[in-house]
Amino acid sequence: MSLFGLGNRNQKTFRPKKSAPSGSKGAQLQRHIDATLGSGNLREAVRLPPGEDLNEWLAVNTVDFFNQVNILYGPKYEYRWADGVAIKKPIEVSAPKYVEYLMDWIEAQLDNESIFPQKLGAPFPPNFQDVVKTIFKRLFRVYAHIYHSHFQKIVSLKEEAHLNTCFKHFVLFTWEFRLIDKGELAPLYELVESILQ
Repeated sequence: MSLFGLGNRNQKTFRPKKSAPSGSKGAQLQRHIDATLGSGNLREAVRLPPGEDLNEWLAVNTVDFFNQVNILYGPKYEYRWADGVAIKKPIEVSAPKYVEYLMDWIEAQLDNESIFPQKLGAPFPPNFQDVVKTIFKRLFRVYAHIYHSHFQKIVSLKEEAHLNTCFKHFVLFTWEFRLIDKGELAPLYELVESILQ
């Protein structure tokens, strides 16, 4: 049973939390994230720290949001998945299978050092921000599913404050760096607008 009792998570779909190597730039930035999130000011927490590299900041936060969404999803409706490599033409899959494909795909991106370099000062690829935007767009779809299909369950477990805080942080970060096109936000547009006001 997954967190919040939202569905089965076998060993293949449960992923340990991703983290930056100790002593790396990513670990330093993760400590900054942890410190600013603790301040209660999410608008400040999403801003690029002075003097920091934008791609490093996007990389560390992409891993952080992957970890958050990975524990919040659940099953039910049909979705269409294509990764452009193994599955070129979109196929219909259940929500758990969609999220499994999505998390596998994101994890493969995060583990690919040519996309998410682990060594301090290693260059990011020219398409790095496009990859990050695709990851965030797909993570948003998981949030939309959770809010539309599982919010009552989350309320019954008294976990809505946690979900709402994670989502508010996610929205403010994606808005700060223009990572998701406005049209993609339609499923939760009113909620997103209330967060941004």
